Amino acid sequence: MKKYIISVILILFVQMSVICCPVCERNQIKALRGIIHGSGPESNWDYVGVVAIGILVVFTLIYTIKWLIRPGEKDTSHIKYSILK
Repeated sequence: MKKYIISVILILFVQMSVICCPVCERNQIKALRGIIHGSGPESNWDYVGVVAIGILVVFTLIYTIKWLIRPGEKDTSHIKYSILK
């Protein structure tokens, strides 16, 4: 029963987030119409900000994965060796 209730709530939540109200849909640019609520981008600087943050996120993700896979610490007195032993 608990799984059923959670499933119904998730389905309703997803459905409500997909359907935009007519006012929001009218104010959006064509690429975002029907996807998001609220006012559309106010200027081209909004796109610059989104692209800059996207690049920063990708850069951070790449280096996080890189340093998790190969930390590069070779010193035998490093704390990771006391934990791994």
